[in-house]
Amino acid sequence: MYRFLLTRQWVILTLVGLALIPAMIKLGFWQLHRHEQRVARNDRIAHSLAYTPAPVGTLSAPGREVPQENVWRRVTATGTFDTKGEVVVRYRTDESGKSGFMVITPLVLDNGTALLVNRGWIPADGGQLAFPAVPAAPSGKVTVTGRLRADETPGSGIKDTKGLPPRMIMLINSERQAKELHRPVLGGYIELISPTGENQPQPVPDPDHSSIGNHMAYAVQWWLFSAGVPVGWFILVRRERRDRAADAAAAASAASAGEPANDAGVARTAASPE
Repeated sequence: MYRFLLTRQWVILTLVGLALIPAMIKLGFWQLHRHEQRVARNDRIAHSLAYTPAPVGTLSAPGREVPQENVWRRVTATGTFDTKGEVVVRYRTDESGKSGFMVITPLVLDNGTALLVNRGWIPADGGQLAFPAVPAAPSGKVTVTGRLRADETPGSGIKDTKGLPPRMIMLINSERQAKELHRPVLGGYIELISPTGENQPQPVPDPDHSSIGNHMAYAVQWWLFSAGVPVGWFILVRRERRDRAADAAAAASAASAGEPANDAGVARTAASPE
């Protein structure tokens, strides 16, 4: 009755189904883990932003990576902007997706250490190869407040193009800029929150820590697909058995009537003989 399950086509179909079930279950758990990571990231950002601003020297130091728990913390620093060490970061977008530059200006603290300050976004009106017109940084001693970020590295998904025009970079990296500035630079950088004003770069917006994406929905979809594989296999088996039984009955009826057997069923199942 079910001998057709031993044919080559049905053996292959069954094996493929058996392989798909664990693969889809694993993909579902992968999406679940991504959902959990996104929720944890949102909680971490919200928690960090809720802290009272702290002096940057208590959360960062020259030559050290910014610990994950300190990323997005609000910090304060007092010093003088070094416009000679100012650089721009290529291929950065604003909130609308328009391509331009981020303006990175070192803030030299009283102890001679520098802090990289991302003052915000400006358009690339002259293209990505021409150094843009950068709004002047505030002069004299200033106190700034910003969100602490970790150094960008080639492994962070940003293309690290070489041979750029002078004062243009692709990655905001304190180690690299320390070599150019010839002074110690605090690890990481900050996204400027204040002071801001008219005719200044467009501030970097607050990080999105409310959206959780569609990962949970994708996880449920994969698990439903995995459950559908055996159901679909069972339906196909029942349909194949029914069709074969109908073909056999038609052939028997034709034979009893003394008519040539209708070999339509044979032709239909030629690709998968019993």
